[in-house]
Amino acid sequence: MTRIEGSVAVVTGGASGIGRGIAEEFLARGARVVIADINAEALARTAAEIGAFAVPTDVTDADSVQALADAAVAEYGRVDIVVNNAGVGPTALIQDLTLADWRWMIDVNLWGVIHGIHSFLPLLLGNERGGHIVNTASFAVFNPMPGLGAYTAAKFGVQGLSESLALELAEKHPDVHVTVLPPGPVRTNIKNSLQARPAGEAGALKDVDLTSTEGADELPWMDPRTAGGIVARAVENDDLYAITHPQWWPLVQARVDRLRAEFDKYPPEVI
Repeated sequence: MTRIEGSVAVVTGGASGIGRGIAEEFLARGARVVIADINAEALARTAAEIGAFAVPTDVTDADSVQALADAAVAEYGRVDIVVNNAGVGPTALIQDLTLADWRWMIDVNLWGVIHGIHSFLPLLLGNERGGHIVNTASFAVFNPMPGLGAYTAAKFGVQGLSESLALELAEKHPDVHVTVLPPGPVRTNIKNSLQARPAGEAGALKDVDLTSTEGADELPWMDPRTAGGIVARAVENDDLYAITHPQWWPLVQARVDRLRAEFDKYPPEVI
């Protein structure tokens, strides 16, 4: 089991939303926490409010993420848990996306995770006590929806690399664990994602406030701190997935059933 008490944890996207909820929960469980975010003003404010160490970071920039790792080690001597959580979620139909749209969405949501793994995994492998990596995906990996093509493509990538990494570590470094966080509806600032887009870039992507869309009142919205508690439990149990909305299993089962139906179309005797 991964111990949160006494650990050093790094959380990207930690100035608000799920990242802040995770940071608060880790702090409450006795960890020392480094939070990183591209919004330096919000980051400083959150760090002061919750008692975390702040490092402004752009997860799309490998050097910036490496500087985050270096700062965490300089401050606390090691890193035990890294949460690659930073993400953006504006929407657009695939037919309308520009290449700039694709690049930015994948740079943040997938490359941000890759950069985190690249910079922090060597630190975890060097720990006598092992370590833990949490990568934030999305419930969209179980239930893709229209308008989220670029987002879902990146999040499927996060899921795939996380499961592969978990298998590799289980074989070679069993004291380092991986958890995938595929959150359902959580109240966050993801509706303001475009504020983080590089200046001068344009495309079809639009921010959407999911809390005000049709049927939003019927969704099981979760508080970020509650999501943080689920992540903490998954880390302490070394679970592969931290499931925020288990009541949505029927949606996953429906997708599995559709896949099974496709497999059944091609029995071995016809190949």
